[in-house]
Amino acid sequence: MGVDLRQVVAGILTIAMFVMLAQMLHRDYLDSLQEKAQGDANDIEFEGSRVSVKESLVGALEGNKGPWMDDNNDLNPCWPTLLSDEAVSSKGYVTFSLTNGPEYHISQITDAVMVAKHLGATLVLPDIRGSKPGDERSFEDIYDADKLIKSLENVIKVVKQLPEEVSLRDIAIVKVPTRVTEDYIKEHVEPIFKSKGNIRVATYFPSVNLRKSSQDGETDPVACLAMFGSLELQPELNAVVESMIERLRTHSKKSDGRFIAVDLRIEALEKKNCHSTGVAGSKTCYNAQEIAVFLRKLGFSGDTTIYLTQPRWDSSLNILKDIFPKTFTKEAIMPASKRSKYLESESSEYENVIDFYISSRSDVFVPAISGLFYANTVGKRIALGKPQVLVPAEISESSSLATDFISPYISKKNHLAYSCFC
Repeated sequence: MGVDLRQVVAGILTIAMFVMLAQMLHRDYLDSLQEKAQGDANDIEFEGSRVSVKESLVGALEGNKGPWMDDNNDLNPCWPTLLSDEAVSSKGYVTFSLTNGPEYHISQITDAVMVAKHLGATLVLPDIRGSKPGDERSFEDIYDADKLIKSLENVIKVVKQLPEEVSLRDIAIVKVPTRVTEDYIKEHVEPIFKSKGNIRVATYFPSVNLRKSSQDGETDPVACLAMFGSLELQPELNAVVESMIERLRTHSKKSDGRFIAVDLRIEALEKKNCHSTGVAGSKTCYNAQEIAVFLRKLGFSGDTTIYLTQPRWDSSLNILKDIFPKTFTKEAIMPASKRSKYLESESSEYENVIDFYISSRSDVFVPAISGLFYANTVGKRIALGKPQVLVPAEISESSSLATDFISPYISKKNHLAYSCFC
């Protein structure tokens, strides 16, 4: 049987066309990926320096699994042996509310416990108030009341409700600065308490700085206990957080179950002026594109799993997902049966608490936004032995190490938590 030369030529031409088509599709895909990475400009601006998107995103080594660190379990609480006295309570009561999210709750509970302890008063469990008028929840909707009462039983008496015979008109409102001291309580709070018998404490925040101060001396063990040993999530909410963490770890098989949590909220970025901190290559907040550059320059692979505190997906996050496809917000990893309660309610308190506890438990935490959420998350992580908190900054050297960007709170051991753990 003879061979038809025309059929051979046609076959060769067909194969050549398929090869050319494949090359075109491959090139178009890479071009579109790079266009997404570049956005409106060819380079990304970092306080006067320019980092090539091609070098930092497309050219990163795919074989590198990332500069992960091990947990540090060498620290232990310093306060238990100092808390042996029986709690003594007067007839007076200290009331307060938790507001503005879990990063504030920690400071508010600590200050209220300090006031009640040094006044010899009984502490009333707080309600929880959101940012919107009428957005109120009971303490037990989010936190474990029995755990808090048990943890403080040798320090102060805690009751779940204010007795009916106590009139709200008899309660004086007293403002105290966060990290309130015994001297401040004696001078400014005790006279009012003796006069009125019952007070309502409102904590204000002259600073979000949680660094240790040489002027403070030894941190009060009561403050340590209240800050790190009293607040735990109530069982149902804790189970939701655990299930979300487990799902993130399931997505992270190639990195041995490890994942990164990034505190990146679009609304907060829009409100902040992301200006320089005065430190070379450092700003007060970073967008999704800058975070992608930062993580890739450190060597985290494209297969790395990332959890974002952003409430719902936003198109500005697409570039992060282009480079790290396993990037998730809450609605993607929360059990479907729990979404109506924890994601679709008008209150954002549930979501804020979930973000805080996942950020505290992740293998790496990256604060794209400076502030109290960052500071208190670091404190919680120190208590849990999870020191890998990477603060974004410009990376000028391709060989930079992740350890060069560890939070100063940890690298200098100047966080307040180091006064409570040793």
